[in-house]
Amino acid sequence: MRALKLHELSLAERLADMAVDALIDEADLSPKPALVDRRGNGAHRDLHLGLMHASALSLWPMFKEMAQAALEFGEVGLPLREALGRIGREGEQAMLTTTAGVNTHRGAIWALGLLTAAAALEPRAITLNAARLALLNDRYAPQPLSHGAQVAQRYGARGAREEAQLGFPSVVQRGLPQLRKSRQQNVGEQNARLDALLAIMTDLADTCVLYRAGTEGLHAMQHGAQAVLDAGGSASLAGRRRLHVLDQQLLALNASPGGAADLLAACLFIDRLDGAL
Repeated sequence: MRALKLHELSLAERLADMAVDALIDEADLSPKPALVDRRGNGAHRDLHLGLMHASALSLWPMFKEMAQAALEFGEVGLPLREALGRIGREGEQAMLTTTAGVNTHRGAIWALGLLTAAAALEPRAITLNAARLALLNDRYAPQPLSHGAQVAQRYGARGAREEAQLGFPSVVQRGLPQLRKSRQQNVGEQNARLDALLAIMTDLADTCVLYRAGTEGLHAMQHGAQAVLDAGGSASLAGRRRLHVLDQQLLALNASPGGAADLLAACLFIDRLDGAL
């Protein structure tokens, strides 16, 4: 009997797999402060873990198409940027169809879409090429400002667009170094990922938090996340107590650090690329 020949995945398919895996790993990570996780829906009334999984899976064709577009154009430029914008808008509609209109992953479409395309161009220059793409102006992008963009403008904060244009400093300077540091301390993968999320939260002007809870919520998030890390991180007893306090504070403020969650997914995607391609 002839053995079945397994379908060999293309580069675009492998990158799409990694992007979706990063989104699902972020959603599953627990206990995240005031975010959807395995315990419950955090500060959200319209989200739950199953919806996050379904949303992530609905984006697989979009990520594949973005990687294919990058391979076809072969360079950073306006044609690729505008193709990514079109594909992203189509992916957003597929997401909204899946979730019955709930915005589960709009920020992640922007961040992981750019990173998926940049990885297809050159994995070793992923954040540089993502930044170069983000700096190009898509002439066909809708003009109304997103909630995040409105809040960024109001508070003078760095929104998702600026984060990408700067090469994802919250990921490169905060999330990834903390992820690797915690792994070296043998705290376990889930705790290392929680610590990476907290490291991102210490410095990020999270527009999701600002939109829901203003500067009071932002300060609570940043200082609370730093307190967990200062207490020994999420693997320590003192750190877990601080994490519980932070969770309760943010829930009371109805503040959900969705921007930090999107950047953790970006962090996990970049981390997964190391040695995978």
